[in-house]
Amino acid sequence: MKKLYNIGKNGSEKMRTPLADALRPKDISEVAGQRHILSEGKILRRIIESGDIPNLIFYGPSGVGKTTVANIIAATCGKKLHYLNATTASTADIKEIVATIGTIDATNGILLYLDEIQYFNKKQQQILLSYIENGDITLIASTTENPYFYVYNAILSRSTVFEFKTLSKNDIVWLLNRAIRVLASEKQKEIVILESSVEKIAASSNGDARKALNTLELCIVTAENGENIDIDEVLVEEILAANAVRYDRDGDQHYDVISAYQKSMRGSDPNAAIYYLGRLLAAGDLPSACRRLLVCANEDVGLAYPQIIPIVKAAVDTAMMVGLPEARLPLANAVILVATAPKSNSAHDAINAAMMDIERGIGGDIPRHLQNKHFDGEGAEIKGQHYLYPHSYKNHYVNQQYLPDDIKNKKYYRFGDNKVERLCKEYWDKIKGE
Repeated sequence: MKKLYNIGKNGSEKMRTPLADALRPKDISEVAGQRHILSEGKILRRIIESGDIPNLIFYGPSGVGKTTVANIIAATCGKKLHYLNATTASTADIKEIVATIGTIDATNGILLYLDEIQYFNKKQQQILLSYIENGDITLIASTTENPYFYVYNAILSRSTVFEFKTLSKNDIVWLLNRAIRVLASEKQKEIVILESSVEKIAASSNGDARKALNTLELCIVTAENGENIDIDEVLVEEILAANAVRYDRDGDQHYDVISAYQKSMRGSDPNAAIYYLGRLLAAGDLPSACRRLLVCANEDVGLAYPQIIPIVKAAVDTAMMVGLPEARLPLANAVILVATAPKSNSAHDAINAAMMDIERGIGGDIPRHLQNKHFDGEGAEIKGQHYLYPHSYKNHYVNQQYLPDDIKNKKYYRFGDNKVERLCKEYWDKIKGE
């Protein structure tokens, strides 16, 4: 086993804080990744170096440096960073921070870091806006969601938005190597680990620095015994297996996995579909697995195999009834069935086209013979409904107008190119004489 680090017994005092916090960079040059906004000459770096900090919004996945950069900004401009998390904070907490203006806690103004701003409702964001507008607060907000969907427009217009991207594997390896050196010094012990194990930890983190560092710390704590810390491959594999899924249900990863899950079924790849189902179930997200499966059966298989809809519904009902881990079996059956079934989106396209016309105000009055007319008043120009009952005619069909006059010749549904819909088309072409 190759020794990456062999630090002697002359290290500094033992680390008492979590590794991810202890290694938090103090300078922009120490931040891993984000070169697109933090390299020399890039806009965010120039803003930080100027010390004149505008309102900022950071968005991107967890563990990529948003909080770290906020701390560096506070240190650079000489302001105390007040931290609030929107999942638990209230407007009263903001008012309490504003009340410190003029005190030692706000000698250079108030710099507020509001994490997960998407959890503030519109009213809360409006109150926050009032403090931003009068200059009481300089805001740095962070979110794992697209801010253009979740942040109040007035706050967006008064802020500069920066996207933080997922860290590369090389970025994570660099962080882990730095952490190993620091920990070896702090613990005054030799740390033995394979380079390949470091790379495995980096790869498993999926760009989340915090997760990678927490995994490494767990490896070190578990392996620590006596004079040395010998982290073998088996231990690394065991810890990675226990924490295999990087899946943030409130972040971008959630939507990425779900998207890949449905697209794999739509693309008729049962292997990928089963894999992403496994990702969802490993994360305990049974509702999302069931919901997207039902959606895909209707949206992507649809009329090519209409019997699949009650089959999938039965599988979902079974899964919800038995719960995990047994739910994986009916869902696996249904996912493979959907992935390998013939596909048609003809119904999907038809309803979307109809909804688009409705939203545009296209259409008109419902034809009289389709209206719910039980009797006509004395002044009615036309007496009688004149509806033709299809079952009274050959093949249970009679030609009559159903759409409003303005769109009477509109075709929303077009038969799909699959066995079931081709047979239906042949039947109706024969009946209607088309």
